[in-house]
Amino acid sequence: MKYNTKKIKLAIVGLGYVGLPLAIEFAKKRSVIGFDINNKRINQLKLGIDKNSETKKKELKNSNRLLFTSNKNDLETANCYIVTVPTPIDRSKKPDLKPLINATTIISKFIKKGDLIIYESTVYPGCIEEQCIPLIENLSKLKFNKEFFCGYSPERMNPGDKKHTVSNIKKITSGSTPKIRDLVDNLYNEIVKVGTHKASSIKVAEAAKVIENTQRDLNIALINELSIIFNKMNIDTQEVLDAASSKWNFLSFKPGLVGGHCIGVDPYYLTFKAKSIGYKPKIILAGRKLNDRMGYYVASKLINKMKKKLIRLKGANILIMGLAFKENCSDIRNSGVQNVVRELKKFGCNLDLYDPWVDPVEIKNTFDIDPILSLKKNNYDGVLISVAHDQFKSLKISAISKLCKKKYVIYDLKHIYKKNEVDLRL
Repeated sequence: MKYNTKKIKLAIVGLGYVGLPLAIEFAKKRSVIGFDINNKRINQLKLGIDKNSETKKKELKNSNRLLFTSNKNDLETANCYIVTVPTPIDRSKKPDLKPLINATTIISKFIKKGDLIIYESTVYPGCIEEQCIPLIENLSKLKFNKEFFCGYSPERMNPGDKKHTVSNIKKITSGSTPKIRDLVDNLYNEIVKVGTHKASSIKVAEAAKVIENTQRDLNIALINELSIIFNKMNIDTQEVLDAASSKWNFLSFKPGLVGGHCIGVDPYYLTFKAKSIGYKPKIILAGRKLNDRMGYYVASKLINKMKKKLIRLKGANILIMGLAFKENCSDIRNSGVQNVVRELKKFGCNLDLYDPWVDPVEIKNTFDIDPILSLKKNNYDGVLISVAHDQFKSLKISAISKLCKKKYVIYDLKHIYKKNEVDLRL
């Protein structure tokens, strides 16, 4: 391929929360192959259905220059591949690179001399050059930076956010040679209206991405720890944050359950790499541990308040409103609510799970509980509002109270209601 975006024949590998919006945006400018190994996902997209609720049916049906396929052979016509597969962690909280390795293996069977592979998946610094490139060389028998090239442009998608989308989030770009760096940068500038930041190397771009969410994780951990301290002192955390925010340079973070495919995962990628080079992180892991424990803390606060109100715990009906990892989003991966549910089950409580954004099948598979599809009046001993979906914020506190029995506890994690309207706030 010549160093010219006009020569690029593009394929997006992985059509999830990152890949699909990216493919749709690029399809406004050029022909795109949208590939995913999930046949069900491809068939739904062809029908105009996005189960993630990130794109509209009209966008899918009008994408005439976008080919949805699960046929690997369709990748043969491409000469530039953008990899947007997930990079989760395993049970030991170590990087699970299986999806990344699988995507790289598939691409390696089709790449030709001059082809370009761009990765968007979040990884630790050095991963692309240490894990992916040797695999490509071995399987394709092509030489890196002579017969094929690589780039890295980390995703910055924010599920559920209709304001910060692909075209108006500044993009980091990088390439394995100076000319490839320029090519990658020019390609993304086709769709990114607010411009890009060219990193000097792939490693710098990898590191920049992984620290974005690590920083956020640590800031939330600090506020979570402060909320625990303030609760013990009978001080309302939100009032403290409102007061502190009156200073111009105070960073405004909120306490809460931390989960999702980024914030709850990315710090473990960085700490894994740090340990491999002989350094044991302290602050990063401390923040991660605290945020991982917040679900148990929330459950214990709810249980203790119910005890104080002399509500019998065994057989108590508790409603959990919100299961996604954040507001107005259908993504349930690594949801912080999972630990809350796990802890409440120990007390023999009957749990009703409700989230209008999340697929009921996914809820059942994740929590092993059949979700309710509508709210029940006069039924609950406790209500936990864990996610600030717009549907929940539109409800008055009187509507929440009508769901409850005569004696009840309302725990508002997201500060939707005033402190005198609920029993507990985080």
